[in-house]
Amino acid sequence: MMAVKHIIDMVSMLLEALHQEGGPKYKRVATCLERLIAEGFLDNGAKLPTHRLLADKLNVTTGTISRAYRELERTGLVCARVGDGTFVARKGLMEKHDGGFKNFVEEPLRPYDMSRNTHIPGLESAFLGKSLAVLAGDSSVLQELMLYGPEAGLARHREAGASWLSRGQSAIVNAEQVVCVNGSQHGLLCALMALARPGDTIVTEQLTYPGLISAARMLGLRLVGVAMDQQGLMPQALDDACKVNRATVLYCTPTLQNPTCGVLESERRAAIADICRRHNLLILEDEAHGVLVDDRPPRLCEFAPERSILISSLSKAVAAGLRVGYLYAPLPLINRLEASIRASCWMATSLTLELASRWIEDGTAEKLRQHQIGEIVRRKACVGPLLKGLVLATHTHSPHYWIEVPEPWRASHIVAELQQRGYLIAGSEAFAIGRAAVQQFVRASVSNVSGGDQILIDGFGALAEILEQRETSIPGTDFPFR
Repeated sequence: MMAVKHIIDMVSMLLEALHQEGGPKYKRVATCLERLIAEGFLDNGAKLPTHRLLADKLNVTTGTISRAYRELERTGLVCARVGDGTFVARKGLMEKHDGGFKNFVEEPLRPYDMSRNTHIPGLESAFLGKSLAVLAGDSSVLQELMLYGPEAGLARHREAGASWLSRGQSAIVNAEQVVCVNGSQHGLLCALMALARPGDTIVTEQLTYPGLISAARMLGLRLVGVAMDQQGLMPQALDDACKVNRATVLYCTPTLQNPTCGVLESERRAAIADICRRHNLLILEDEAHGVLVDDRPPRLCEFAPERSILISSLSKAVAAGLRVGYLYAPLPLINRLEASIRASCWMATSLTLELASRWIEDGTAEKLRQHQIGEIVRRKACVGPLLKGLVLATHTHSPHYWIEVPEPWRASHIVAELQQRGYLIAGSEAFAIGRAAVQQFVRASVSNVSGGDQILIDGFGALAEILEQRETSIPGTDFPFR
């Protein structure tokens, strides 16, 4: 928090601006604060007074201050951190939802990244070289791949997608219902474009995939978080949310929920499907991580096939760089999905789809998936003993741990301290819907692509050490982020 004299000086300048300048009050407040930031009066990272405190000092409504802060947040001058307050923006303090999860780390020091779930490299580069060599000898196929193709993908690519989606499932996947996309994030974006309009409400788990949060913001969609338990989405909470919100779509991750690792039982999946049917919700079912689980329950699209779109890809299990994914949807929705693909990229990339299709057909994709599972299990065996005594959730085939932060500490504190030691993890705020209070957890992944076992062990050891220290320490005595 700013020093008392600094606040008094700032209030004095804001009062002067309110009395002398024209326009809406919130604009006058925002313009004055913008000037104070530009002039350096408000330092980078400085915490601004609470909405109510500043409103009382300026004799305006809290709504006026909220609108002023939002105006500054929209232009990137301040950032709001759930439960912590509003700060003058600086690198590392921006809103987690706005920053999102990037596909690589830009910091020059390249800290060891345990914040992301990526596929763990194996033999895919060797397989790629061989496949490209074989493909290079087939001029007719190469010529075909260099042309425009159908928005939903070539017939053989859709057939391969159907084979991938059918793996380990009893239900038969119809290739005519498969649409090829450039990875699951592209599939999610296209599905949202096809099914929702700006201003529509999407219901999802209270803690959800950050890529959904980013996509919803870009498309002007409203997200409503639904209460969860250890399994994931709670049917009664979903029903209650639908009664008070005119929702159009449910986005849900029934298997290896991100970030909690929950897996919904079959009975709950059936109940969720019935609720969606009663409230006329379309279902977006994400199985990006679910493909790593062999014995998962039947998918939501089997309980409500007439209203479910399944999002799947090879990114977590085979090779992220291929950017190959599939949507499986009811036939009446295929044209709408094709239109959204046409609007976003015209068609998914034929070359990578050809490679993926060949790998699916000859068993290479399954070999790489099995390697992925085995490597996740092996790495977790290395770091698991370090986490004994901590409250956490995970799944045998999940690449990450969801670890509780002991009270009264916040996840952001742990993230910041670990980053000072050269390791990146993700806090619960990155996954939270809205600005309601969230449980304080951190997500730490074993799937970093570089550094070997020792740096992975060192990173998890540092995380365990910090959490154990926080569990026994008294706030205000030995922690710099109060």
